[in-house]
Amino acid sequence: MPTLETLSFDNAFARLPDAFFTRLPPQPLPDPYLVAASPAAAALIGLDAAELARPEFAQVFSGNRLLPGSEPLAAVYSGHQFGVWAGQLGDGRAHLLGEVAGTGTGWEIQLKGAGQTPYSRFADGRAVLRSSIREFLCSEAMAALGIPTTRALSVVGSHAPVRRETMETAAVVARLAPSFIRFGSFEHWAAKGKTTELRQLADYVIERFRPECRDAANPYGALLADVGRRTGELIARWQAVGFMHGVMNTDNMSILGLTLDYGPFGFMDAFDPHHICNHSDDRGRYSYKSQPQIGHWNLYALGSALAPLIGEPEDVQAAIETSYAPAFEGHFMDLMRAKLGLARALPGDEDFIGDTFGMLQQQHPDYTQFFRRLGTLPAKVDETTRTTTDAPLRDLAIDRDGLDAWLALWRARLAAEGRPDAERQAAMMGVNPKYVLRNWIAESAIRAAQGGNFSEVDKVLACLASPFDDQPHNERYAAPPPDWAAGLAVSCSS
Repeated sequence: MPTLETLSFDNAFARLPDAFFTRLPPQPLPDPYLVAASPAAAALIGLDAAELARPEFAQVFSGNRLLPGSEPLAAVYSGHQFGVWAGQLGDGRAHLLGEVAGTGTGWEIQLKGAGQTPYSRFADGRAVLRSSIREFLCSEAMAALGIPTTRALSVVGSHAPVRRETMETAAVVARLAPSFIRFGSFEHWAAKGKTTELRQLADYVIERFRPECRDAANPYGALLADVGRRTGELIARWQAVGFMHGVMNTDNMSILGLTLDYGPFGFMDAFDPHHICNHSDDRGRYSYKSQPQIGHWNLYALGSALAPLIGEPEDVQAAIETSYAPAFEGHFMDLMRAKLGLARALPGDEDFIGDTFGMLQQQHPDYTQFFRRLGTLPAKVDETTRTTTDAPLRDLAIDRDGLDAWLALWRARLAAEGRPDAERQAAMMGVNPKYVLRNWIAESAIRAAQGGNFSEVDKVLACLASPFDDQPHNERYAAPPPDWAAGLAVSCSS
């Protein structure tokens, strides 16, 4: 396995014309120290876990020391923020070190919080320990849940002060992805009328990541359709697990269909389709219920940017409409069937799943616990012992009679398949996580780290690496929010 010094860089993005980025080194971080690192992410780039403990690791992944072959740069892009055109944005606090060999096409390494760039827009270019721990933990948690995502290699901290709402301390997250190109990367060139650069970027994405699009009658329309399909499947996965991104701006949407830029995210506790996880989102644009619609809106922003390459407006529309909604709806239905223990599609499933969400809206149970406990129930029940048998789920309900009525429908649907309980229950345990990164869990790890104790970050990381397994020693992480966490609010500030 390579060491830090022998990682093999091959920086494809850096070979694009200089208009796409600014080359500059990260700004040194005073007295960096390692907060946490992910052995699973390190393995993606072939880095032995022993390298994570070396003193040099914190120097490299704080941006203080450049590795041989790296070519640090900050990329330019634009985008819509909360539905409003924001103009030029870019990597205002991120430095792409380069691309190293690994699984697939390779992995770009990016340092988030590594100092000012030409795209900082008067900001300080830093990230804080609080938000860096949240991004680190959620990136790895989402990967363990099987949701496409950027990965997080490490968090490196410093006692350097950073002012947000209050004075905090600085940190740098080392992120991994095949590419950090966004919808807004294309919007940038389209807004400037730079068709040559727009084509260069599209050709780069096709050549590097979507070569199957080259032979299509309209390669750029095929690329848009591919993005539509992957985005639809991604958001279906978010909805099924109860995840809310919080800031689905077009500059936070990955062209590869990855979950990108973890800011004020949240996992659903008590089910509420109108839940807003971002305190800054005062109009609820990015609520749980709105995410599928926003994904569609964002694709039209991307489609408008790609229109000079695709051609006629109807071709842009066709690429989106034939990809996004079918992918989202089909994938979401498949995911929900699996969560409910249904092995195959039957007529009436759409209505039953709709009724399920209606019941969840009425009952407001803990979303993660509801499906986990459902997976323990039998398909057949003796009426004389039903309330005792169903007690684990009934305890989550506001109206137990209403839940009982739904359970009768669920059992009738199970009976239509006749699947053995043991097989079904094992399948449900494999798709309904016991552990997700609830805000209170992240906050507990953050508070400990702010006091100099990083062991809680490591414990949470280890727990979330196996979200579907029963872990008796981590039972507390499966609990709903404690009373002290009732007022937790997460905003865009980081």
